[in-house]
Amino acid sequence: MQPRAIAVASVIAAVLWAAPWPRALASAQQLPVFHGGVDLVHLGVTVTDRKGNLVTDLRADDFEIDEDGKKQTIQYFASGLDSGPDTLHTHLGLLLDVSESMGEDIGFTKTAAIKFLNSLLEAVDITMIDFDTEVRATRYSQADFARLIERIRLQKASGNTALYDAIGVYLTGAEGQDGRKVMLLYTDGGDTRSSMSFVDLYSLLKASDATLYVIGELEHQLSLSRTEQRMRLQQMAEATGGQAFFPVSVKELDQMYEKVLAEVRAQYTIGYVPTNDTADGAWRKVDVKVRRKDCRVRSRKGYFGRYKRNP
Repeated sequence: MQPRAIAVASVIAAVLWAAPWPRALASAQQLPVFHGGVDLVHLGVTVTDRKGNLVTDLRADDFEIDEDGKKQTIQYFASGLDSGPDTLHTHLGLLLDVSESMGEDIGFTKTAAIKFLNSLLEAVDITMIDFDTEVRATRYSQADFARLIERIRLQKASGNTALYDAIGVYLTGAEGQDGRKVMLLYTDGGDTRSSMSFVDLYSLLKASDATLYVIGELEHQLSLSRTEQRMRLQQMAEATGGQAFFPVSVKELDQMYEKVLAEVRAQYTIGYVPTNDTADGAWRKVDVKVRRKDCRVRSRKGYFGRYKRNP
């Protein structure tokens, strides 16, 4: 991550954090096999065919990875949410817009989110971030699932939309987690409150190893505003190798969540130690290819190398 992005993340963590992570999770058991440190790059990779169908039967030797034009050696590979002794933990972030514009739709929105969480039980923990004018965050283990559901049920719509700050809070809190990070964002409008700019948020997303899936229910927005918001949400998701979905009504949320769930379960996790170990904080371009014909690959386009300040 570049120094500018680090500074922005530090400000968010210090100013906007509304609820600390539960202490019990600070010492949560981590897998000893594949630690996410400064020398490790791991990628979430989604593969589709020409018709957009998910391709789920690939193996490690079907993939090639280049970093700044140099071939890299794959050292870790997992298909979907396969379980096993070497499988990475999956960490889920649920970001829920509860601003005033949610209005009468919030009841249906809460029900759809709960149904999604009941379907993705593979996550070892869930970071819940609800946001309006303020940002509130708490991490729950699966043992605390009932408390998480209760928190969602108690949500009420009010205030403005601090969308960018909410994403920044999640990314900052997730930095120390080892494993696979999936971020699901539901919003029905554009940002109206954040202290963070879109440019700074985009840098954080590019630096992150979390995959962002967006459900943007924007149909009540004015046409010009809706077009701009849709473009930005797509940019945010694509920067991480994720995808944005846009239902035409809140009643389609269940269908959209099912699409996200299918994407999450079809995603490959690929890891490698880069041959370039220069600690300059520079952007490294990563290109993931599949040897099989007629496949389309979606993954993040690179990362910022580790950065070491001069003494």
